[in-house]
Amino acid sequence: MINLLDFDAAGLADWFAQLGEKPFRARQVLRWMHRFGIDDFEQMTDVAKSLRAKLKEVAEIRGPVPVRDNTAADGTRKWLLDVGNGNAVETVFIPEANRGTLCISTQVGCALECSFCSTGRQGFNRNLTTAEIIGQLWHANRMLGAVKQPGVGDSGERVISNVVLMGMGEPLANYDNVVAALKLMLEDNAYGLSRRRVTVSTAGMVPAMDRLRQDVPVALAVSLHAPTDALRDELVPINKKYPLADLMAACRRYLENAPRDFITFEYVLLAGVNDSDADARALLALTRDIPCKFNLIPFNPFPDSGYRKPSAERVRHFQELLTRADVVTTVRKTRGDDIDAACGQLAGRVR
Repeated sequence: MINLLDFDAAGLADWFAQLGEKPFRARQVLRWMHRFGIDDFEQMTDVAKSLRAKLKEVAEIRGPVPVRDNTAADGTRKWLLDVGNGNAVETVFIPEANRGTLCISTQVGCALECSFCSTGRQGFNRNLTTAEIIGQLWHANRMLGAVKQPGVGDSGERVISNVVLMGMGEPLANYDNVVAALKLMLEDNAYGLSRRRVTVSTAGMVPAMDRLRQDVPVALAVSLHAPTDALRDELVPINKKYPLADLMAACRRYLENAPRDFITFEYVLLAGVNDSDADARALLALTRDIPCKFNLIPFNPFPDSGYRKPSAERVRHFQELLTRADVVTTVRKTRGDDIDAACGQLAGRVR
């Protein structure tokens, strides 16, 4: 059976053409699936009965199967989703006063082996399919009561206003499936999100960053974590392949097409490793000609990590050094750590 969640809008139109159906039929089904969260062809009331019968024979709309659904004291909600063969990924919804952000996984595990990341410690199993990536947004919308109602307009605030591909895995290492999912997130007949409100996070896969800039330039976050090649080689091993000079050049190129006029640099603060005053000054020197903002992430400890979380005072001082140089710098609040939903803990207890 063909899972229709695997198709972006163009792919679904092509598949419908093979069935001898007109493009508007694909758009109808796309809306029912994604805008209205429907997985039963019989409920697609404006689709011809003959087509509904045909679809039931050859296709399905199969979202991920939830294994666990936890809500933290701060309202953060985490789903553990079964993707077959004993594998599971996690999706996290973070509600805030002015937005709701869904953090999506793109791989089962991760092959990049960043030394401070618990997901990387799990090893790599496989890429997620398009259906498994977009299925996380599809599932979350249904669980949060955020699907649209047929015949009702788009007025009102979205429950999920922002999507970040920052969960398990390196998104740009699963390029084709991620791009198809991104196109669905932006598609007016699906989720209709703004390119400014969809963010891809990468550890620095330079060729794929250049492709993304051309194919579907959404907001970009770069996991930097070190201001020098020597330290970054240790913390983020992909730096040995794409060193900082190449990565910074790719960031400058990306800004030519980016929906935002800055790159977000994510920086996990590790006590005594990358949180000194000298590190802050080196960071400013490295990024001085790139419009950017910094998102500092105090390390979230996990068993046998070998790293420590810096003190609140050290985090504040590091932030001040960057802010004094007129660089917007935020400190990410730890959210959902009582259910292992905080950054770096996503895969901690899956097994």
